[in-house]
Amino acid sequence: MNWFPLSVKQFRSFAKFFGLFCLCFVLVISCGKRPTGSPNASTNTGGSSDRLTVGTTLKPRTLDPADAYELAASNVLYSLGDRLYTYKLGTDQLEPQLATALPKISPDGLTYTIPLRQGVVFHDDTPFNAAAMTFSLERFIKNGGKPSSLLSDLVESVKASGEYELTIKLKNAFAPFPSLLAYASLCAVSPKAYEIGIGKFTPTKFVGTGPYKLVQFSPNSIRLDVFDKYWGKKPPNQGIDFEILTSSANLYNSVTTGAVDIAYQSFDPDQIVGLQNRASSGGWQVIEAQSNVMNYMVLNTKQKPLDQPEVRQAIASMLNRKLINERVLRNQGEPAYSMIPKTFDVSKPVFEEGYGDGNITKAKELLTKAGFSKENPLKLEVWYSSGSAIRQQIASLLGEYAKQQLEGILQIQPQAVESATFFANIRKGIYQSALLDWYPDFTDADNYIQPLLSCTKGSEATGCEQGASQSQGSFYYSDRMNKLIQQERAEQNPQKRKQIFVEIQDLLAKDVPLIPLWQSKDYAFAKKGLQGVQLDPILQLPLWQIGKNK
Repeated sequence: MNWFPLSVKQFRSFAKFFGLFCLCFVLVISCGKRPTGSPNASTNTGGSSDRLTVGTTLKPRTLDPADAYELAASNVLYSLGDRLYTYKLGTDQLEPQLATALPKISPDGLTYTIPLRQGVVFHDDTPFNAAAMTFSLERFIKNGGKPSSLLSDLVESVKASGEYELTIKLKNAFAPFPSLLAYASLCAVSPKAYEIGIGKFTPTKFVGTGPYKLVQFSPNSIRLDVFDKYWGKKPPNQGIDFEILTSSANLYNSVTTGAVDIAYQSFDPDQIVGLQNRASSGGWQVIEAQSNVMNYMVLNTKQKPLDQPEVRQAIASMLNRKLINERVLRNQGEPAYSMIPKTFDVSKPVFEEGYGDGNITKAKELLTKAGFSKENPLKLEVWYSSGSAIRQQIASLLGEYAKQQLEGILQIQPQAVESATFFANIRKGIYQSALLDWYPDFTDADNYIQPLLSCTKGSEATGCEQGASQSQGSFYYSDRMNKLIQQERAEQNPQKRKQIFVEIQDLLAKDVPLIPLWQSKDYAFAKKGLQGVQLDPILQLPLWQIGKNK
């Protein structure tokens, strides 16, 4: 920015004067009172205006929706952008956003016709229409960003079939497609502000149609202002200031010192308990909700002895979810007995029905049948990312539990490795077993099954050589599972589709390439003066409905 259009000589003279002025000014203000707060928080204490200050430890890598594939980005994109569809708060019920109605679907399930909202403008005043939405979806597919395969694997073509009508043709029938269209990064972006082309991303800017517009993006803070031309209901606040803190300890301090209005993601279990216990005296609200994040153990079905179903079933019998929830999670999770969260009506607790919880008798029986004994124990390596304190504690707990309960027949050996190496090695088949979590891309039971269990190339004899189960580390291959997944993805009838999911879960419990452990809970902490604070398993923390008491 060129504030003073001076010549070089003039500038040097001015600089001397300006330097002396600045020195005096600094000396004056340094005598004043400094603001207090957490070590990383900004000087905004979260209570001085109608703006909201949100503390978090999650740092977005990018805000370009065509390349944003992390939770940190989606938290911000939900406030900045609109999608064709969204969810009614607190439910998994789809409702139109930039669309005006749910799509009209052709009898073969391949063509979706979507009417669009009129009178919408982007943050740069570009009008929104079908051509702009077509541009946005095509850019998502063609720029080759991290989430691009979500659409490129499914979509044959996107076109504006009218000024305010969009037609999308799929390569294959995909029943949950409307739910996918509500994914955070599938928002409309201004054709004037972006380009289509491999790798043409703009990570530090965003120009969409949402209730807020981006005015600052830096490593430590993100600033959003209310968009005064927003087509929908205006937020009850004047903007959002995200303060990105370097640790959960700093985030904890930002709550106790009042440095932020809201603190969300991420705390460790002990910090959550501490903030819960101090809420009444400290003056903050505790907001708790079930999330749709699943935590599980993956078993490598190609490595001996995990290539034996009895061994995998024995491990499923031994695991004690209630003990994990009490000892490690401090009751901040929900024991999971299916990979499909219990918040979905198609979920069936197949692991509870088939194995129980901490069923030591059955575990011994199955291990003995597989040829293991005190003299010939099963040695199971359980790998986890060294960056996860929770998984470290769980692996240690499982080791001690097996030692105490299984009398030496099963020996669990916890193994930690740096995060990047951990995820790179899973797909290579290096690990026997590993502790993982799954954050869904969209809200449908398919997203907990197909990305984890399907296989595009392989056989019962060789295991999965290419596909989802190979990339997730189980190398599971089942002709029956692949066929069931194809059926549920194509089936439009909800009841018939539910029956397919029941069979999928039964087969998963029988073959045991994965073992569900717990379904996460979400926590946020907010000042008592805030209204409308709500956690949502899909939309996370809807900031556009939060206001301050006057």
